[in-house]
Amino acid sequence: MANTAPPGDSTQLHRAVASSFIGSVIEYYDFLLYATASAVVFSKVFFTDLDPLAGTVASLGTFAAGYVARPLGGILFGHFGDRLGRKRMLVMTMTMMGVVSFLIGVLPTYDQVGSWAAVMLVLLRVLQGVAVGGEWGGAVLMSAEHATSRRGFWSAFTNAGAPFGMVLSTGALTGTAAAVGEDAFLAWGWRIPFLLSLVLLGVGLFVRLRVAETPVFTAAAGPPGTAPAAGEAVPPGAPGAPGGPAAPGKPGRRQTPGGTGLPLLDVLRHHPRNLLLAIGVGLSAFVAQGTLTTFVIAYGVQTGYPRQTVLNALTLSSALAVLGIVGWSALSDRVGRRPVFLAGAVTMAVFSFALFPLIDTGDAALLTLTLVLGQAVIHPMMYGPLAALCTELFSTRSRYTGASLGYQIAGLGAGFAPLLFAEIQRASGGGTAATTSVSLVITAFCVLTVVCVLLLRETSGQDLTAEPATTGTRSAGTVPGPLAGT
Repeated sequence: MANTAPPGDSTQLHRAVASSFIGSVIEYYDFLLYATASAVVFSKVFFTDLDPLAGTVASLGTFAAGYVARPLGGILFGHFGDRLGRKRMLVMTMTMMGVVSFLIGVLPTYDQVGSWAAVMLVLLRVLQGVAVGGEWGGAVLMSAEHATSRRGFWSAFTNAGAPFGMVLSTGALTGTAAAVGEDAFLAWGWRIPFLLSLVLLGVGLFVRLRVAETPVFTAAAGPPGTAPAAGEAVPPGAPGAPGGPAAPGKPGRRQTPGGTGLPLLDVLRHHPRNLLLAIGVGLSAFVAQGTLTTFVIAYGVQTGYPRQTVLNALTLSSALAVLGIVGWSALSDRVGRRPVFLAGAVTMAVFSFALFPLIDTGDAALLTLTLVLGQAVIHPMMYGPLAALCTELFSTRSRYTGASLGYQIAGLGAGFAPLLFAEIQRASGGGTAATTSVSLVITAFCVLTVVCVLLLRETSGQDLTAEPATTGTRSAGTVPGPLAGT
């Protein structure tokens, strides 16, 4: 039986946060390693029969396939995570990701098996997407549901794992390329970072297995032979559930409204507006993420920067983004989620029109400064508090599913933005017209985020054991204002 922890157990909180951060680093190392490789390697290894620009578009298309699969992973693992517990699913998703990434490292190339190489690459990328789609929700909930205060701060470490995973992935590719040389890197050296996934998997599982199930989920499920907490559904088959044995001394009790037994149906029936607003709030963060990482790598190399210069700038900005994500999320505990999101969306919309002119200068220092400003300062204003926000919009019985679905559907923006922008470039022949169109698209998503934030009630004081309030109202059991405490 899984071990449990009482509410307020600081040791388990710190273990949960460390597990979420390390697990997120490993998952995103694998997931974003593919992103970097798709921009600089795969077009030359798996799509060699296409011209360079078309090969880049095709390569980024396989990158996008992983994002398409992420909502599926959120639904699949969210369903069982809401019924069986968060911890079990996190062990499964981490194992799945490590094995899949290792298999990418041993894939045959186009020259060896022809088009089958691309087919297998897409299949493994889809499995990567399923794994990371299930990982995020559980990792965030492990931190958020263990925390009794400063939920934005503690939850942010899961999102902070993404840029740190980018640091490791770009560092692994960079170090390998420097060690073996360009020709050997394209021939076989690119495989080494993928093969290292098995080592990271072992480290991650060691940490994750020491974390207890969250007290919020444990209280909602209830120990055997007891009735569940007020407002929570009786788990199917448990004592007191319809059709199951009666709890000793207590009559069987029907599920409360919304306790459908299927977490996805609970989200769609009882929290559809919150789900749509979560997607709308998160889309601009992910479009910006896809732009500042994957697309900028390809664009910078096409503009004339050495690949290593672009990767170095990306590595530095990703490392600093860890601080930005945690810092802005901590601020959202004090001033609320909404003000931080609004400031980030407006600033990103303005910044998008300066992004490409600054890169076009050809100055490596300006390129680095631009990426640091965008990825480490502005983007975290939207991306950091998103973890806590998504958990605060759904009830315990469907929180894994709802938070995962909202976050992962919004995450499609990061998968399709580079593909869309590369196609805009190809269709327009590049130049100022293309980059202006890209900036307009980014701005449109930022406007969507502003609208959704204005429609969304403040959630920073939401009690996770209470039913979430509908937008525009305050529910019983919701603490007014930001969470108190340290």
